[in-house]
Order: sequence, then structure tokens, then C-alpha cells
Amino acid sequence: MKVGGMHHRSIWRDEDSGEVRIIDQRRLPHEFKVMTLSSLEDFEVAIRDMLVRGAPLIGATAAFGVAEAMERDPSDANFEHCRAVLNATRPTAVNLAWALERCRTALMPLPPEERAGAARDLAREVSEEDVEINRRIGENGLELIREIAAGKPADEPVRLLTHCNAGWLATVDWGTATSPMYHAHDAGIPIHVWVDETRPRNQGALTSWELGEHGIPHTYVVDSAGGHLMQHGLVDLVITGTDRTTARGDVCNKIGTYLKALAAHDNDVPFYVALPSPTIDWTLGDGVAEIPIENRPAREITHVLGLTEDGIGDVQVTPGGTPGGNPAFDVTPNRLVTGLITERGVCDASASGLAGLFPEKVA
Repeated sequence: MKVGGMHHRSIWRDEDSGEVRIIDQRRLPHEFKVMTLSSLEDFEVAIRDMLVRGAPLIGATAAFGVAEAMERDPSDANFEHCRAVLNATRPTAVNLAWALERCRTALMPLPPEERAGAARDLAREVSEEDVEINRRIGENGLELIREIAAGKPADEPVRLLTHCNAGWLATVDWGTATSPMYHAHDAGIPIHVWVDETRPRNQGALTSWELGEHGIPHTYVVDSAGGHLMQHGLVDLVITGTDRTTARGDVCNKIGTYLKALAAHDNDVPFYVALPSPTIDWTLGDGVAEIPIENRPAREITHVLGLTEDGIGDVQVTPGGTPGGNPAFDVTPNRLVTGLITERGVCDASASGLAGLFPEKVA
């Protein structure tokens, strides 16, 4: 996608230097800063401290981290050390464990001297696959938007609501929830996006920044405004992303997604989840009972990052000494999900719906 009219991805290997580069997302939307990741500690910090975030991007970053580790020491012991360090950074997004397991399966049977090259190729493969998956999600989601647009006056936009940032910054490119929006805009379909603020890290600001760079009309609203907008008929369709989805279609996403689904259900607004297949955890059934929910530092809710007189910095918003609880995700039961938008098509949020699109995974 575009930054200042130029194409960018969220992670890439520089063709000249061979270095792995990322966008430091902590600085957005106020500063566009590119960083180099070289050591295992760099990759660990990038994932844990959310320089990169979003399940697909976390998985790709882990694959690049393994490749860098294999460049330095391709031994079994170093791989297991790298795997353990990276796997401990974020517990909820299933793409992290998925990418590390894929690296183990591909690299461990090889002689050590072949692992570095194979790991570089695998990191590139994971990245390119993610781009293609998200492009196809956009094409499939476009049809939902096109159907709604067909029933509206030509000059009236399709009004979409999204939560958190499931845009290209959360993937390698295109995004998940935003990919249908980009495809619709590029196809000439008028749309308007309600962008949830999404506390505690205000990741809706990242979505606003993305959409603005692409020229898509949007409005930034506080988290709790979504229900009000739906009550007044101002939302035609909700699309969110997901960090982990169970085999029966329960969806784990950024905290507050469940409340959007409840509001959508109460107001008969379609609630769809953009679902790249690597985020499906085929080993789990009951998402509420089984998905581990990451509890992050209280400072993320007691302070807000923004522009100050001295530049980008934290501002405390709570009384001193107030304790803060910060569950980072919640689970939306499949009964509240209208459908899942995947790279293979759109299906019901159910075990049979997912099995119909991915029979080889169920087998």
C-alpha cells in the first residue's frame, strides 16, 4: 500500500544490504520511521513491544527472525533457543506459533550448512503468501460491499465500521479487514469508513492514517460510538480482523470487538470477520474457554501516546497510583458472526463452514 504516494510493505529485506527493515508502528501516525532488525533481541523487542503488531505481520516477523538467527548459528540448539524466545513474546496471535512451527518443519531436517539459505527463502515465501492471501480476501469481501452498493442510490456511500487496525500495517500488505475497502475504493464504489479509536493503544489512528494515505473517506470515532451509529442506521456492514479463530468459528480479536458484535446483532447489521487461514487454530473449539488472552502492561491504559510540546510522548490520564487492568483481546462467539471472509471465499462462522473451505485442514 502507499505512504506519500509510494508503495511500502510493513516488513521487507533490503535488496542491497540484505537487512530486514520494519516500520516502527509505535511512532505512527505522527512519525514514519523505518528501523533495521538484526539481532534476535531486535526481533524479540519488535514483537513484544509492538513495533510490529497484527497476527499476520507477527508471523512474518518471526520467520525473518529465524532466518537472521540461522545466518549467525544454524545449529539445532540455536534454533530451539530462537524459537523459545520469539514464541514467548505474544501468546494470543496464533500466527506466531504457526510460523515458528513451519520454520522447524522446513529447517530441522536439513544439514546445518543449508539452513540459512532455506530460512531466507522461507521468510520470503511466508511474506509473499500473506500478501496474496490478503489480496484475495479483498476480492471476496468486495462482493459483499458491491451487493450493498447495488441497493443504494449511486451517490450514497456504503458505510463500513471497523475495529482496531487490521490494515496493511497489521499484515505484510493489503490488510485483512481493510483489503475489501481498498478493493471497493479502487473499483470506484463510494464508501465511508467509521474507524474505531480502539483503546488502549488507539490503533484506529493507524487505520485512519492508512485510509487517508489511500484517499478513502473516513471518520475517527471513540470505541463506544459504534452502537449509537448502528442504532441510527449509519452502518451498513462491520468488518474486523482476527488474531486467532477456532475450528468452529469463534473469533479472538482486539478488546472491544465482542461489544461491536453484540451491537451489530441487536441492530441487524451484518458482522463479518476477515480471516486469513493461518489465523485458524484447528486444535481449539470453544474460543472463550480455550484461547489464551494476553494481559499487557497497565501503563498502556493509564497513559496515552501522542504529540506533546516536546514531540511524541506519553500523557498520564488516570490519578496517580490507580491500578490498571489491560486484557488485550476478547472472544466473539460464532453465533454473533454473520460470516468469515477468507482467501478461499466467504463462509458461515461454523465448523461446517470452515471445513467446507478448508477440507484438507480438517482431515
